[in-house]
Parts: sequence; structure tokens; C-alpha cells
Amino acid sequence: MASPIEDNHWIGDLENALQEECSATDIYCICKGKALPEKWRSDVWQICLDVRDKGNQLDHFNEVFDLPNQTVLREDCTNFVSKLGNEEEDRLSVISDLESIITFYCKSRNVTYTRHNGWLELLAPILTLKTPRSTTYNLFEAIRDTYVPQSCHTDGNAFHILRLLLLYHDPELCSFLDTKRITAEQYCLTWFQSLFAATCNLEVVICMWDYYFQQSDPFFIFFLSLIVVVNARDQIISMKDESRETIVATLTNMPCGLEADDVSDFCTLAQYYALKTPVSFRNDLMQNVYSGSLLYSSVVSQALCLPVTVHELVENTSHEASSVDAVRFFLVDCRPIEHYNAGHLPTAFHLDCNLMLQEPSAFATAVQGLLSAQRQALAHKSSAGGEHLCFLGSGRNEEDQYTHMVVASFLQKHTQYVSLLNGGYIAVHNYFSDHIEDFLQDHNPKHCIVCAPKYAENVAQEHHKPSQSQDLFGKISAAMKSKSAEVKGRLIDYIVNPNSSPMPERHVSSNDKIGRRYRDVTPVFSIDDDHDNVTNERSDHEEKQELVQISTYLKNPEIIEHFPCQEVKLNGFMYKSHLMVTNAELIVLREIPDIKGSAEIIVKRPLSAIVKITARKRHPELITFKYGVPDGENLKISDMDRFLIPNADKATKVVSDQILNQLKAKE
Repeated sequence: MASPIEDNHWIGDLENALQEECSATDIYCICKGKALPEKWRSDVWQICLDVRDKGNQLDHFNEVFDLPNQTVLREDCTNFVSKLGNEEEDRLSVISDLESIITFYCKSRNVTYTRHNGWLELLAPILTLKTPRSTTYNLFEAIRDTYVPQSCHTDGNAFHILRLLLLYHDPELCSFLDTKRITAEQYCLTWFQSLFAATCNLEVVICMWDYYFQQSDPFFIFFLSLIVVVNARDQIISMKDESRETIVATLTNMPCGLEADDVSDFCTLAQYYALKTPVSFRNDLMQNVYSGSLLYSSVVSQALCLPVTVHELVENTSHEASSVDAVRFFLVDCRPIEHYNAGHLPTAFHLDCNLMLQEPSAFATAVQGLLSAQRQALAHKSSAGGEHLCFLGSGRNEEDQYTHMVVASFLQKHTQYVSLLNGGYIAVHNYFSDHIEDFLQDHNPKHCIVCAPKYAENVAQEHHKPSQSQDLFGKISAAMKSKSAEVKGRLIDYIVNPNSSPMPERHVSSNDKIGRRYRDVTPVFSIDDDHDNVTNERSDHEEKQELVQISTYLKNPEIIEHFPCQEVKLNGFMYKSHLMVTNAELIVLREIPDIKGSAEIIVKRPLSAIVKITARKRHPELITFKYGVPDGENLKISDMDRFLIPNADKATKVVSDQILNQLKAKE
């Protein structure tokens, strides 16, 4: 065991370093994240935050206190200082300093002060340093600008990223919170805004910031927050019968239980999770998260799982792991077999995503083979082995929607360490560029989707054969054309192979009289690939849906047919559901996993709102119902629902028959 003298030897090294020019890296090498001696804390924070030679910025302050909400700021400063317990004389001085600092910051940055924004809490640990007002301002400015995610106040990306991290490390807990409709913003906004200063006691915050600033890693707040949530997993999951508000309050207050002695373990555990997380998403997103840029907003908010760049994947698989805790990928290539055979990375395990829809039992067998291969690769310490699953698609929407469904199936099984390669095979191909033959195995330029995109399209067309559903809609079309001239004039043609341009979007409210849209307008049904550029999908409402007993609901005499199915979200997630057709409505129940025999009504649409029924060429059982209103000769597609229906032929026939019956009745 090291003696106290040896344990404290670093303090002398720190003192010597501070007498000379030193960096945050030098300080971390000396202190190793330990809590700092009080007399050196101010100097260390200034070096780590790079404000040691910043000068007095408050010299530029004109001492005019005229913010639009200056009164609110003054009240907040007064109330905040009264809780600090200072002497009366000191209290007035501190209030004056706080108001000056925040007023100047607002004016110099052209931002508005708002109550409960975490600024005063950020200043509390800095005040303990007892530095001059100018230094206090410099420290506050550096922490606020460098360490507080700006996207908390712009696009909310910081909260999406925390959810992606939770999904990566603890998919079961993430799924539980998603089911309860609890977002990260609801419980960690104050953590991010104040770097835990608003929830932890002062001693804990100071120790935490000692470690944090030595790291010089603004992104560390995400892993600290992750640890708070993961450590509470058992307690949170046990609250499945509690209200959302109760769970949010419990999560929000979790950091309150931290004590100073816990900080070292808390930060070390966060560092461990950081090492077990792919780094490329951090490098790509950090600048945007901390600058408030909206550049990657849609990428983050719509990400199915943690994204990984080609550079990280290639570097990861080409070198031996430097640490047993480092990320090691097991690459899963989900492209169609003909694409895989035309070129792939040598370490890739092939899992044809088409099997998931065409041959579910074969797909399940293939997944077991994948997991077995992963275990063997890990046991033999193969360069292809890793705990972390990285899925690779083609990089084209046509195939990647099925890759996303495969990834979603792993996530729904709560598989840990799931990521998706940004840009797919196309990104890999472009990364190697002129050296493609040296790095891709079995690369065939004549059949590769990048080198010969026309060939790939022709192969897909050759493999396509008309399905029974297409024949069905052809028959409906022919039948309708044989009707009377009056009916024919109002219903026109059924389009079997639409190639319409993207439609403008419009929300359809329950008050819209869309049942009359067939007057002088062509109803368009199609069994073909989706050509409408519809990105908005019905989203579940925040409030609870109507709960019903499935067996009881199916006894409703108005229900003509019932079809077990899977609801398919745009992100690939699937939910066990039941599609029902009445003579006037399309109804869908989604089963509730935790309550046997129960479901919630998630779709209740008038049949008259359906303007298109589409199916995929290669997967005719994947049916999309589109809703909208007429717009001249075109249609405004405003919403859609997508289902995987084993008995798709019969389902589409029943729905279309009822729509035709409605139209005939109106005639």
C-alpha cells in the first residue's frame, strides 16, 4: 500500500507545474482526476478552461442595467444569494456581482435571460473560489459556452443523443422509458443546463467539476448523465405501475443522492462507458451540439440507433484492440445476396435482410448463426470479432428500409451495443476509392451497385414477378372500367404502376369532409413501390390511447374481417397488431405486451380517407395505406400507416371492396 507521503506526492508536482507554463493535459497527467486542493483549484480551473490570460472583459460593460426582464433577473439573484447564507454585507456585494455578470453576458451575446435557465446554479461553485469579479465572469463564460450543450435550447439534439447512448448500452431501460413516453428532456434538462449544480450539493459539484475540467471533454456530461440513469435502472423498471410524472420526478432527483465520496467512482464509471462507446458520432456531432447548429438536427432526431462512420469501422477492424474495454465491432452486412457477392469487407458476416419478410424461420436461423459466429470470433480473438454489432446496408433507401427493419428487430430484443454504419456500402466503396480492389473482397465492378448502378437496377427488375395482389388490383381496374359511363366518369382508371411526383403535405383533421373527394377526382390505388415522398407518418399521441380487450372488441358485429399483422414504423420498429375492417372504417389495435389480451386503438380511419394502397415489389405483404385529399388532378398525401400482413392479398381485397361499395352506394 502506498504511504500518505507517496499518495500526496502529486500535490507537490501540481504546485511546481502551476509555477510554470502548463496545459490541461499536464494537469490531468499529474492529478489523474483527483479532487483538487482548495488553494490550487482556481488556478487549475482557469488553465483547464483556458481563461488564465483572458483579461478583464467587464471593462467593456457600461454598467447600464436595462435588459427587458432586468427586474426578473434582479429578483432571481436576490433569492439565490439569500439561500447561500452569506453575511448581509457580503450578500449585497454578491448580488451586485451576479447581476453584472449575467447582464453583461446577455448583452455581449445578444441573448435573453430566462428564469430557471441554470446560469445562477453554474455561478455558485465558481463563487466558492473567491476570485475577482472579472475572473468569475471569464470562468462562467467558458463553462457556459464550452460545457453546456447549446442544442438544449435549439433543436433538442442533446436529449436525442442521450437517448441513443442509453439505447446502445441499456436497450431494455430505453424501451421502458419510450413505452412510458418519457423523453430525456423531461428529466435531464437541469443536469445539462447546470452541469448537475442544480441537483447535487455544492461539495459534490466541485469534486465533479475538478474531474470534468481535467478531462477537457465537454461531451463527458452525456456519460455522467448516462450513469445516473443506468444506475437507477432496477428502481425505474420496478416503477412500471407508477405514473409518468412520478417516474420523471424520481429520475430528475437521482443525482441528489450523490455524496462527495461517490464522485470518484461515479466519474470513473462514466469514463468506462465512454470507452465502450464508438467515438465517431461524438466527433461528428459535438461541435454542432455545443454550437447550437442545426446542421445534423434531422440526422440525430431520426437516427434508429447509434451511427458509426466508415473511418472508425475500418480503423477498428484493421488494428488489434489496444484495450480489453475498447470498442470492437462485429460487422453484419444486411444487403441482398447479389449485392454482397459483388463486393464486401472481408470481416463482414452476411445476413440477408430480405429473409426477414420472405422466410421468417430461415431468418431466425440465420440470426442464431450470426450470434454463434460472433461468440466463436470472440473466443478465438479474431480480427473480425467484437461485442459491438455494426450493421451495414447498401446506402440506398430502396434496400436500407429493410436493413432498418432488421436493426429494429435486434433492438426490440434488447440487444446491447447495436450501431449502424453511416452511408452503408456506398460510403465504404467511396472511402477506399482507387484502392477498392485491395480492401473489398470479391469486388465485381460489373455487378457492384456503385460501379454499375444500371446493372443493379436491371437485376432487381428481372427478379420481380407480379404478385397476386397486383393481379387483384388489375381485376378491380378492369371491372370498374366496365361499369356505366356515369360511374366510369367519376372513378376513371386504377393506376397499377404510378410514377407520381412528390406531393405537398397537409394535415387531415377529423372535421375535413374528405368523404366527398371522389367527386370529379380519380381515386388512386396502387400495388407497387412507394413513389410518394411521404416522410410524415402517424405518430402516437402523447395522451393514452383507448384501451380495449381484444377478444371483446373482435365480437363487434360491425367488423367484417380481422387480420393479425405487425404495424411497421418508418424507423423499422414493429408492433404486434390487429387490423379490422368495417363497412366504413379501418381500425387497428396494437397489443400491449405487459397486459395480456389488451390493446390500444392506434388507428381509426374512415375508408373514404384512403387514397392509395401500396405494396413493395419484392415484399407484397408490406402494405401501406395512404390518406389525403384532392388537389386539382393530383392528391395531397398527408399521412400513412404501414403494416406487415401475412394475408395481405385478402386484406387489400376486403378494404378495396368496401371502398367500392361506398362509392357505388353514393351513386
